[in-house]
Amino acid sequence: MNARIAITAIGLLAAACAPVIEGGPPMELPPGLQETAQLGSVIVSSEWLEAEEDFSDTFSDEVGEELSRCMHGTAPVDVRIHLDRLDRAGRLETLLRGDGVHTLSGTVEFVLPGPDRRVVGRFPVEVATSARGRIGGLLGDRQMMVSEEFGRAVCDTAFGRNPRTRGPHNATGG
Repeated sequence: MNARIAITAIGLLAAACAPVIEGGPPMELPPGLQETAQLGSVIVSSEWLEAEEDFSDTFSDEVGEELSRCMHGTAPVDVRIHLDRLDRAGRLETLLRGDGVHTLSGTVEFVLPGPDRRVVGRFPVEVATSARGRIGGLLGDRQMMVSEEFGRAVCDTAFGRNPRTRGPHNATGG
């Protein structure tokens, strides 16, 4: 992980936490900012999610890694994410059925740092990724898979690019 990236996870530890997002209608990032943005901080909030205790760390790390690959400019931009829903395929269910799906949804806001904290982009993100068959479903890191997929979806929606090439180096394979 790049040392200049500050990643903060808030609110996934307990039952309820106010969203960190401002809210409002979706808005695309300005075209100039799409080329000059550099990842500042990632701030995460959620209501109640049924997840392991380390989900906030895993999510922040994976999303931060993906965003640092597609935000390669010089103008720092903070990212606020409010997660609405997390569903992971059960390990036993995946073993019996042969596959399953992990899903995650939320709202992402891009915010200029400074006293105004002006929102310059906002959109919903919903992702679904395969559990990768019986072996992947039984042994795979479900949190990492869905978090990486979420980060890639943010890059694709905000910047029109997948930060990674296809291959086995991706937890989600794509």
